[in-house]
Amino acid sequence: MTTIYYLEDDENIAQLVREYLSGHGFHVSVYPTIAGAKEAFLRKRPTLTLVDWNMPDGNGRAFCRWVRDQWQELPVIFITVRGDADDIVSGFQNGADDYVVKPFELAVLYSRIQALLRRTRHNAGQSLSCGDISLDRERRQVYWKTEEVHLGPLEYDLLLTLLQNQGKTVTRQSLLEKLWDSNGNFVNDNTLTVTMKRLRDKLHQPRSLKTVRSVGYRMEEERS
Repeated sequence: MTTIYYLEDDENIAQLVREYLSGHGFHVSVYPTIAGAKEAFLRKRPTLTLVDWNMPDGNGRAFCRWVRDQWQELPVIFITVRGDADDIVSGFQNGADDYVVKPFELAVLYSRIQALLRRTRHNAGQSLSCGDISLDRERRQVYWKTEEVHLGPLEYDLLLTLLQNQGKTVTRQSLLEKLWDSNGNFVNDNTLTVTMKRLRDKLHQPRSLKTVRSVGYRMEEERS
């Protein structure tokens, strides 16, 4: 499910937006402060975020910069109370991808979200994530929350395979057939077990990486 974090301190607007977008298949979490939103981001990254430009504990500019410094491809829409050109330019300069002016029609916001998701979807194959784990295929970088994790070639290939099959159980046999070392040597069962243990240790024993007893492994999002 597409998850949206919405930074908004007006309870009435937040409730209307959440109900509307939830009715269109999104999971929306509302945060009335920037501090609360940052804590949520560090626990789990959303698919997209909506940022009200004026928050009680700061300005949306700084939050957009904070997001963009850590998650380059994450879609951001900022919401401003007026169509001021300086505000709009500032938003784009600080990392926003689009903007909506209050008061706005809910259908307009929905269409902007859909359009932005379509524009960014072509990057989805390069960036994979599950729970606190994210993997950038283009840069061959792996992160646990915001911490970069350095994996060996077999560990990386194992994680990539599981992320590419997120929600599905990947059997040990299929992993053994897929994971060859750099010299073309077949990876044996014991090597797979040791590699999985090292991977789990480096990723802080993630709950999203599950063992299916006597079958294989599965990556899946934790249900709240």
